[in-house]
Amino acid sequence: MDPFKPYTPSKRPAKPPVLSPEDAQTVALKAIAFIASDEDLLPRFVALTGCGQDEIRARIGELSFLGGVLDFLLADEPTLLAFTEAAELPPEMPMMARSLLP
Repeated sequence: MDPFKPYTPSKRPAKPPVLSPEDAQTVALKAIAFIASDEDLLPRFVALTGCGQDEIRARIGELSFLGGVLDFLLADEPTLLAFTEAAELPPEMPMMARSLLP
């Protein structure tokens, strides 16, 4: 330690954002919009989930379906990072949101 150097406190890491269940739903709805807007991603989502576009519209209010949407994104890191960049969210946000949904 240099006695002639002025003291500068170390920076504390920022606290992670706290999400409410409503915030988690909003993240999942943004994820659905992201998936629906991508012409390569939507067919993959439909193929893996078995949900057609009509069923997606019908189930969009179900919390368990929203959790499944986030599971789909979390299963593929490049897709997850593309979503968080497009939605301007921190990369850990979808996982935090997923923990609040059934």
